[in-house]
Amino acid sequence: MDGHLAPSRSGLGPATLYRRSALGRRLYQNHDYGAKETHHGFEVLGWDVGLPALLAAGSVHLTPYSVRRAEDEAAFIGSRVLRPGGGYAILGGDFNYPPIGGPEPRYEAMRPYNRGKRLVLTDPADPGPPAPDRSVAWRIARHGFTDVAWHLYQQTGDEALLERTGTDDRIDWILVSSALVPCVVDYGVVRGGSDHAGVWARLDLDRAAVDNVWEYR
Repeated sequence: MDGHLAPSRSGLGPATLYRRSALGRRLYQNHDYGAKETHHGFEVLGWDVGLPALLAAGSVHLTPYSVRRAEDEAAFIGSRVLRPGGGYAILGGDFNYPPIGGPEPRYEAMRPYNRGKRLVLTDPADPGPPAPDRSVAWRIARHGFTDVAWHLYQQTGDEALLERTGTDDRIDWILVSSALVPCVVDYGVVRGGSDHAGVWARLDLDRAAVDNVWEYR
């Protein structure tokens, strides 16, 4: 596999790996501002796979320290991955915050530092019942991205699709832009080799929407 490591001020940039035999030669690479605007860095790669525009992809690792900073990172990433044009984009990785929907987090398993960033902020003197702060997931959804696991769950009702990938919540996601939603065929979780579970998705690009191709401006 070919691979690219995003420049990162943390020194822990996310990597994007791909098979040239499947996707062809990379035609696009951009990490402008990624190391400045995100804690762990971000870059976009793009390929011509026969769609009306390039297929773009990026590997994500949002800051684990602040939901507000992570929301800003999500907004930056959601824009940059669409820059190659056409609106065909995939994002995957460690988003570090509650997903757009699913079971309640395992509150009893949350460390204090996760409670402080993943839960809705309330008065410590009268906190009320805990609730997940889904603002990061909502922000990236507003940029036109769909959570593959949540999409398939809504279609099938299969609760296995919402399996937690971290200790307390499903914080690792694969997202696709709206033109690729019809392509989603399957999704799964893989255990082992990391403190998080791995996630994968299968797409049938022959199903991609071709009636709303646009240019990034």
